[in-house]
Amino acid sequence: MSDQPPLSKADLEKLIAAGEVDTVIVAFADMQGRLTGKRISARLFLDDVVAHGAECCNYLLAVDVDNNTVDGYAISSWETGYGDMVMTPDFSTLRLLPWLSRTAQVMADLSWTDGTPVVQAPRSILRRQLDRLAERGMTAVAATELEFMVFDTGYREAWKAGYRDLTPATDYNIDYAMLASTRMEPLLHDIRVGMEGAGMYCEGVKGECNLGQQEIGFRYDEALTTCDNHTIYKNGAKEIADKHGKSLTFMAKFDQREGNSCHIHISFRGTDGTAVFADDADDLGMSTMFRSFVAGQIATLREFTLFYAPNINSYKRFVDGSFAPTAVAWGIDNRTCALRVVGHGHGMRMECRAPGGDVNQYLAVAALIAGGLHGIDQGLELEEACSGNAYTGGAQRLPTTMAEAAELFNGSDVARTAFGDDVVDHYLNNAKVELTAFNSAVTDWERVRGFERL
Repeated sequence: MSDQPPLSKADLEKLIAAGEVDTVIVAFADMQGRLTGKRISARLFLDDVVAHGAECCNYLLAVDVDNNTVDGYAISSWETGYGDMVMTPDFSTLRLLPWLSRTAQVMADLSWTDGTPVVQAPRSILRRQLDRLAERGMTAVAATELEFMVFDTGYREAWKAGYRDLTPATDYNIDYAMLASTRMEPLLHDIRVGMEGAGMYCEGVKGECNLGQQEIGFRYDEALTTCDNHTIYKNGAKEIADKHGKSLTFMAKFDQREGNSCHIHISFRGTDGTAVFADDADDLGMSTMFRSFVAGQIATLREFTLFYAPNINSYKRFVDGSFAPTAVAWGIDNRTCALRVVGHGHGMRMECRAPGGDVNQYLAVAALIAGGLHGIDQGLELEEACSGNAYTGGAQRLPTTMAEAAELFNGSDVARTAFGDDVVDHYLNNAKVELTAFNSAVTDWERVRGFERL
């Protein structure tokens, strides 16, 4: 875990004075988890933004993936005039971005112009759950394991091609393989070194099953720090790939082979650092609290799936026998389960295997905390661990469509209690917008099947 911010405010002032930094990005993660914000001149940042923040339009939390304004959001509409939000820098996140010339970046919290927080913002949603945890004398540590696929086709060429017939960076399964992965090492090395320069603790990289698929791992940290780093890494990796004339995708399911996962490891600790999830007297090393935490995940996993699988494409990844989960089950080091318990002592933790690479990590980690607190507060008893193949074990299934997940989220009393109606209704509208767009689209699959033969 990091002990110091990547860059202090005083250090930034020195770098600006020396002409080594001339641009500061003030940014936040939007509903889709994308890095969104402004590039601000370093001089204005010091003269004004440090004290007052920077304004941005409130539709940035009320648009679809194409950045089109859409109806149905309480916070933003033509009727309310599309007013401003304020981006307030969180200086604990200040850092240099080595892959961009003379540029620093800071993550921001969003508030309205009267100073009240924008509760629908992903970072605000996670902060609320961390506050609930702090009231109980605990904090959360987490790590996100993002997989992605690399293509030798650049982003603009891929766009022009409609993302068809792209050239993957390898020709076969490269899980843990070194030879074919080495072809990507100039790109992967630049990503790893760039993230280290941005203040992250990069553990390494390994090949995965799909063509050109890789996973770069980062050391666990406090939950908010991990989610901020995730946002910066995901955006930065794409920017670095673009410089190499390549492209990479984090979408949950690009093709019929293995999808891109984002397994999330999470553990609670006492504010004094104690390992509240561990108990040596237990036959599995799990404390009573940890057992109730996992039971809370079992109880809420289906209702919270919309926060783990936020896009239409997310549900294509849930395939039996694919290492992506389909069963609401937990096990000890069992990768067929949606919830995998691993570690011991301070390392005792749960891995949630439901999210894909397209997840908004703030929402997913907030959901894991909320689900865990539900189990702890209710004293839920944990069912027996799955010791065999969860795909065929008869457990309840994860939702198979976004429509099903939205219906479960809408009817979840736990979600409305934990997140509030404003948040639940906001993200339900996002699901409605996506479902309406998808259901009205005519796909290549339909044309191939129906153009001549139907």
